[in-house]
Amino acid sequence: MTNEQLKKCAPCTGLWDTIETGCFCRYDGDPETCEGPNDYKQFLNTKKIVYGAYGKSVAKDSINPILFPFQKDLTYWSLKKGRCAIFADTGLGKTFMQLEWARLIGENTLIVAPLSVARQTANEGKKINVTVNYARSQEQVKPGITITNYEMIEHFDPSFFGAVVLDESSILKSIDGKTKSKLIEMFAATPFKLCCTATPAPNDIAELANHAEFLGIMNRTDMLATFFVHDEKGWRLRGHAKDPFYRWLASWGMSIKRPSDLGYDDTRYILPELTITPIFVQSDYSPSDQLFFTGLKGITDRCNVRKDTIQDRVNKAVSLINNGNQYLVWCGMNEEARAIHELVPGSVNVEGKIKTEEKAMSLESFQDGTIQTLITKPKIAGFGMNFQNCNNQIFVGLSDSYEAYYQCIRRSWRFGQTKPVNVYIVLSEYEREIYQNVIRKEKEAQEMSDRLVEHVRQYEKAEIENVLSDYVYETDTVKTDEYTMMLGDSVERMKEIPDNSIDMSVFSPPFLSLYTYSPTERDIGNSRTEQEFFKHFNYISKELLRITKTGRNCCVHVSQVPAMLVRDGYIGIKDFRGKTIQHFEDIGWTYHGEVCIDKDPQAQAIRTHSKGLLFVQLKKDASWLRPALADYILIFRKPGENEKPIIPDLTNNEWIEFARPIWYGIRESDTLNVREARSEDDDRHIAPLQLGTIERCIRLWSNKGETIFSPFAGIGSEGYKAIDLDRKFIGIELKPNYYRVAINNLNKIVSEKQRIRLL
Repeated sequence: MTNEQLKKCAPCTGLWDTIETGCFCRYDGDPETCEGPNDYKQFLNTKKIVYGAYGKSVAKDSINPILFPFQKDLTYWSLKKGRCAIFADTGLGKTFMQLEWARLIGENTLIVAPLSVARQTANEGKKINVTVNYARSQEQVKPGITITNYEMIEHFDPSFFGAVVLDESSILKSIDGKTKSKLIEMFAATPFKLCCTATPAPNDIAELANHAEFLGIMNRTDMLATFFVHDEKGWRLRGHAKDPFYRWLASWGMSIKRPSDLGYDDTRYILPELTITPIFVQSDYSPSDQLFFTGLKGITDRCNVRKDTIQDRVNKAVSLINNGNQYLVWCGMNEEARAIHELVPGSVNVEGKIKTEEKAMSLESFQDGTIQTLITKPKIAGFGMNFQNCNNQIFVGLSDSYEAYYQCIRRSWRFGQTKPVNVYIVLSEYEREIYQNVIRKEKEAQEMSDRLVEHVRQYEKAEIENVLSDYVYETDTVKTDEYTMMLGDSVERMKEIPDNSIDMSVFSPPFLSLYTYSPTERDIGNSRTEQEFFKHFNYISKELLRITKTGRNCCVHVSQVPAMLVRDGYIGIKDFRGKTIQHFEDIGWTYHGEVCIDKDPQAQAIRTHSKGLLFVQLKKDASWLRPALADYILIFRKPGENEKPIIPDLTNNEWIEFARPIWYGIRESDTLNVREARSEDDDRHIAPLQLGTIERCIRLWSNKGETIFSPFAGIGSEGYKAIDLDRKFIGIELKPNYYRVAINNLNKIVSEKQRIRLL
């Protein structure tokens, strides 16, 4: 290439013959036709469902040196993000991180915390020279950082604050819907937001949705439609959505149970020994409506047995208290707390009815060792408080809430605790199943939380280090005399196919259905909107026009797309067929015709469970009934004269059948075997194009010996029929296991044809 040619191809760095550099110039092209840098890669980046950086960049050395390295990095990351969550386990220093975030964000900031935590946070601020003003209403607010509790939130003006922090933000899950909605609504326009809480479980949809919605990242409906599928077990993460979901989560939430999760040193964060001792006391309890106890049948039974066994449990709990040590006693009922308070000299009972100032003074006195025995409820002091001063806890009864149980224990058993922690759970013999239920939940939550951290670890490291983590993209090619099968992205691999070399194309594009068959943005089906889908399709349909011979046809199999309430906000039908026609016409194809393919409505109802096809709607409300969704073959013609006439091997009667506007007799089961192509992450069975449909297209619009092409080859159905009908085939498939199955299918038909010739 001459220097002059290099200058003309400057946008592609001069290497116009290698697509890896981002240039789309073709091998035999002229640099004058250079299309510039590869905007396709940029487009793929826009398809990644991740949250960008909309915060403020600060120098790392401006973060208080008292913070440990992992705390500094998380603070730096959260400042850069602007709206995000730090899901860090108890004792990892969320208070320091949120205070530094509030200081460096440089806005009037409101921190909202549980009642018992607000004063503690203000005291923690003094350790890092951050002034935190406690206020109960807007009138008490001062410029800078203000902290209040969740109960007081309605007394504040959100427009005064440029930033907001939700401390112990998992409380969003437990507070009433009105308060949660109020928080989301109040701070919808606040530029900078931070949520801090312990690590959630990956299947805790409510908690993740609450955080994403409060932060303004994605609402619950969109989150469910994007990453989850609903079946008989409820909502679950789509198989192929796992990687995109965890990448999305890591783009706005850092999940860490210990510093080593992000590659830091754990030396200062080794938890002491924890001993949990369940104690089951005998009681004379007898159910009022049963001859003998047969188990707890719900909330009413649980309440009754707890009330009727108070004295037995209280007596046992009091016997465990050694006056030489501090004890934290958790009660669920006022009667329990008051009974223990009467029996334990010098104890303090912090209950809901006492004033806020008195509560705060009692909690602080317990922290500094003035109070030996603190009696309270999980909802009062179970979230956010630092009670490392105490290493003995007693539960006087237990609810079925694992989260309350876990949070209470972590008030003492947390990083910074220097002594072994002893926890006693005092229950009546009749409450054994409650304990077993909580322990089961504990095991499940631990496994799921560990799984979450494991899944997001690689993406979080990439976030911290500002390195883009991506799907592993594979390419491969198998070429024989009968076919060429390519593994890879059709947008890029089609560049290898010469101009005007394809006689006919037939294919079924992946319909708009997120993470059904693969986790990568390269999958055209992984599009959030129709606009994004057709923008992606544009790269392929343009190349189709280039590689197709003039006057020849492209056959596109489509079906109308149902609109779903959870994804689209309504139940109905989207005109995917019409939009596909418009798309091809806009690119330069001529809309040449279409065929409607008859479908069995009963089979479709059984497969899709569509409300509009069910027999029950005949008796319930026929306004919802609609015809079954037909398939269509849309025929597009490349403008220009066809240089080689097509002479189909059809009888007149066959032509009459093929010329009908509706094709009957296409069996839905007339497909290649898909079982070996299906992976465990597939949430939907692959539905290859029927062989009968492919056969009619190939026989009508191509000659023997010509080349048939499919940019979405799947398991090789189009190639299988092309070779069977004495044509050649070129196919491209993105998914490796489909690609391997396609090669097997193509080799089978090649062998079968050779066997027939030898007979």
